[in-house]
Amino acid sequence: EWCFGAFKALALALLRIQRLALDRGMTLKDASAFNMQLLCGKPVLMDTSSFEIYEEGMPWLAYRQFCQHFLAPLALMARRDVRLSQLTRVFLDGVPLDLAAGLMPLRAWASPRLMTHLRLHAWFQRHYAGEDRGRVRPMSRYALLGLLDSLQGTVAGLTWRPPRTVWSDYYAHTNYTERAFARKREIVGGYLERLAPATVWDLGASTGVFSRLATARGCDTVAFDQDPAAVEAAWREASAQNDTRLLPLVMDLTNPTPSCGWAGRERMSLAERGPADTALALALIHHLAIGANVPLDRAAEYLASLGRTLIVEFVPKEDSQTRRLLASRRDVFPEYRQDAFERAFAKCFEVLDAQPLPDSARRLYLMRRRTP
Repeated sequence: EWCFGAFKALALALLRIQRLALDRGMTLKDASAFNMQLLCGKPVLMDTSSFEIYEEGMPWLAYRQFCQHFLAPLALMARRDVRLSQLTRVFLDGVPLDLAAGLMPLRAWASPRLMTHLRLHAWFQRHYAGEDRGRVRPMSRYALLGLLDSLQGTVAGLTWRPPRTVWSDYYAHTNYTERAFARKREIVGGYLERLAPATVWDLGASTGVFSRLATARGCDTVAFDQDPAAVEAAWREASAQNDTRLLPLVMDLTNPTPSCGWAGRERMSLAERGPADTALALALIHHLAIGANVPLDRAAEYLASLGRTLIVEFVPKEDSQTRRLLASRRDVFPEYRQDAFERAFAKCFEVLDAQPLPDSARRLYLMRRRTP
């Protein structure tokens, strides 16, 4: 779920922690990405049991894991396609190095460091696969520091320039008038002040414009969007503004992260991590209902599992953004109307307030989840 910028920051932080550990006579025996978290915008190692006493001559036992969990995904994101970060959803122990090497474009091997840490590393894994794992080749402390320097330089040298996408550039081409957009910010801000939530999930957050309304009011906010470029923009803005309350994540709500790992219980699904005090679903419902064929009552049920209260926007069919969704398909959505939307959501939520947006047929609602 991390965007490229967050992934890179966490990788560099883990390498710095390993170097600090060596300065104190210790080392990390694990380099799993699941050991790292973003807390208040800063990378944090949460698995203290990963530390052990360093023995002179011992190699870095976590080298393979670091390459699979951090370097391989980052290299694929930077040099092939940023969407390949989703491989980490399938390979919980990191992207296999032979797979990563096979997916890399030929031009990537112009980097001697990538050649060493990915392609040659994958070759050594295959070549010595049958060897006794109890045999450990010695590595001097000087060589170990050189390895860390090389890894740090490799990760630091990986860059990704987000393309301009529909969602990363959404607010530059939106159909809101200036008055409507200002009023929308005013209404959403007022709802947040009324609710005073501790936690907010902004679902379909784009670049995090409305997420930042929440963090400005002291709410710990997760901004979810399916577009890696939009999430990267939100991450960079949060980093530049030192917004420690905002966590942008890549998430497709039509295919959210499931429970996974051993017995399906090792890692929690998105819904199991909730609910948030407040969920934002701004300019989202028409994408779920028309773009993804999700019935309104099903959308209401799922949003009720994600937030105790809901700030939601209904975008009718006559809106230009909805017409864009219908431009290349038949309109088989007779139930997509404001009255049907209100009936469907009334099954799961109590409407506390509703406000129209000027110069628009859109409408904002403040809702509270009904108790079972």
